[in-house]
Order: sequence, then C-alpha cells, then structure tokens
Amino acid sequence: MCLFCKIVAGTIPATVVAKSTHSLAFRDIEPQAPTHVLVIPRRHVGNVADLAHDPQELADLFRLAGQVAEDEGLDRGYRMVANTGSLGGQVVFHAHVHVLGGRRMQWPPG
Repeated sequence: MCLFCKIVAGTIPATVVAKSTHSLAFRDIEPQAPTHVLVIPRRHVGNVADLAHDPQELADLFRLAGQVAEDEGLDRGYRMVANTGSLGGQVVFHAHVHVLGGRRMQWPPG
C-alpha cells in the first residue's frame, strides 16, 4: 500500500483540510509555499494522466482543489501542479495535485 493510500485509510496521520466523494485534501508536510495542500483521489491511481480515464473522478479532484484554494483565501492567485513520472518530479506514485499559494509564483518553475 502506498503512502497516500495509507493516508486515505487513516493509518498514517495527515492534516486533512477538505474531503469529497472521490478525493481527499491535506497539508503537505514539506510546504513549498505558505499554502501547500495535496489533493488526491481516494482510489489508487498512478498519476493524474491515468486518472483522465475516469472523468468523474478527475473532475472531483480538480473541483476539490478549487474549493481548497477558495477556502484558503487564495483569491489573488494560486498554482496547481501535477507532476507525472519520475522525470516530471513525481515522488509518490499516487495521482495528486499540489495547490500552492500565499506568495507570488515564479516562472519558469523548477
């Protein structure tokens, strides 16, 4: 069972900030911005590209990410990042979106 599946199962603690039918949002333990929340599907899927095969789950994930941004007061802007594959910077191979905000985002990233 992967790290994020254990968080969904409740065997690893996390600071949950929002939930929906198909997704879970919790604070990143190594935040890269004042607000850094991970939004994941409750079901194990390797990456966001694979999640595209289920439009309902994909929409739920991004709907919850938008709700998190609103709830966190990121009305002046925020960034959503989905790293895919090891060369893309994905470290935990369970689909997830980072919601980052609370400071000016730089470009190009990384």
